[in-house]
Amino acid sequence: MTIETSGQWPAQSPAHVGVRGRCPRCGQGHLFKGFLTLAPSCEVCGLDYSFADPADGPAFFVICFACVPSVAFAMWLEIAYTAPYWVHLFTTLPLLLLTCIPPLRPLKGWLVASQYIYKAEEGRLVTDTPAEDKTAGGARPGPET
Repeated sequence: MTIETSGQWPAQSPAHVGVRGRCPRCGQGHLFKGFLTLAPSCEVCGLDYSFADPADGPAFFVICFACVPSVAFAMWLEIAYTAPYWVHLFTTLPLLLLTCIPPLRPLKGWLVASQYIYKAEEGRLVTDTPAEDKTAGGARPGPET
């Protein structure tokens, strides 16, 4: 699949349009329908979002930069103060929820916008076509005798 671009649209910053959840081509249409579900296409310029595949990228960044420090805080709280469960319920749980869930949407938008703007595509291997294979049955040529 190739990503179609056109010269009539202004250049967009992936961080600017992605964090706002806007179309990476026109910067106006919505990228999401719901919290994390991508819309099928832009309602303004008609860009088809089927090229987008952020996979686990947003979750990876959230785990590295939000979840790990939150869990480290919970462990410190438990080791330093032997906190009862209700303290964790009112401190650690809100910290985990507030640092892990809200960044998912802007990060996913940023990754999708980056895929479009930088024309990221699935990698392909270059292989010989069968017409170029000069040996019968695909056998490897041996040394000449």
